[in-house]
Amino acid sequence: MPTTSLERPSLSVLVPIFNVEKYLRQCLTSLMAQDYQDFEVILLNDGSTDSSADIAEEFAHSYERVSLINKENSGYGATLNLGIDKARGTYIGFLESDDLMYPGALRVLMDAALTHDADVVCGTYSNYWSQENKDEIQHPYAADLVGRPKDYRGDLRPFLTQHAIWDGVYRRQMLFDQSIRFLETAGASYQDTSFAFKTYAASQKTVFLDVPIIHYRQDNEGSSVHSRGKVYAVCQEYDEINHWLAHRNNQSFEKNFQMAALVGRYNAYLWNVDRIAPEFRKEFICFMSKEFSLMDDAGRIDWVHLDDWRALNLRKILDDPLGYLAIRERLHGQTALSKVAFALELGGPAALVAAVKERKTR
Repeated sequence: MPTTSLERPSLSVLVPIFNVEKYLRQCLTSLMAQDYQDFEVILLNDGSTDSSADIAEEFAHSYERVSLINKENSGYGATLNLGIDKARGTYIGFLESDDLMYPGALRVLMDAALTHDADVVCGTYSNYWSQENKDEIQHPYAADLVGRPKDYRGDLRPFLTQHAIWDGVYRRQMLFDQSIRFLETAGASYQDTSFAFKTYAASQKTVFLDVPIIHYRQDNEGSSVHSRGKVYAVCQEYDEINHWLAHRNNQSFEKNFQMAALVGRYNAYLWNVDRIAPEFRKEFICFMSKEFSLMDDAGRIDWVHLDDWRALNLRKILDDPLGYLAIRERLHGQTALSKVAFALELGGPAALVAAVKERKTR
């Protein structure tokens, strides 16, 4: 079993911390219990006002490979950018301070990274409710993506999985070479969106694994989106993606990246509609309608290559955003029956066929 090289570890794990005293000890215990040893931990305390800093300091004193940076509050993105600059590992990973790491998770990721000399390795995760003792493992990747190291920049599917950074590792040098950083917006909403997109767009060899890495906590009462500022954070992430793409030489994959950015924005906006506080939904769906209308007027929507299901939804949003929202709030849900009812209400049997066809392509 390799031991940690404090000068040049194989992996740096960054842990952003802000007022998570309820969860932090359990989180860090799961990290330090990993059987993979060649990693350093950088705890990034972003101006916590509870006992989080004391817990972090305790771990830093107890483990040689753990260091602690205490800083004034500047938000999630700025905090992780500082961690990237301080990291010494060949690869960088992230652990949210209210989540738990599966036993053996780092070994799974690093074995794949080092065996295949990969730029990015991504596992999966489980949705975790500690109060209900419920854990649901997610399987976001198509079967033909799993365990096949290759260049996926010409494939739309990786870009359209729900973005997460904490179930993977990323080659540090790639992040520096491609100017991949987090957007330094206030708070902690959606900042992994543009980062994940950039890493997929930069990686020349990616490995996807159907192995759970993180228990992703769902019952942290402090994580809900109830402020107007957080509601629109996702928009800034996709603006950042377009800005980053405009400054890269992406001729070989430009069409795929542009389509991925368009469909990703569409998906993220509708996911946002479903999760934000109800009082913000009408305002946001109207904002979405106006923004995509402006994109359409500018010729930035490739209707020819947009699948029929998304095209139908988007045209309904452009034509009657409040009417679309009313149908979505009344019928859209997670069950198969609710999805069928939503499709039929939106566009009849043809819409249902389009929805089924889109789902089969994931």
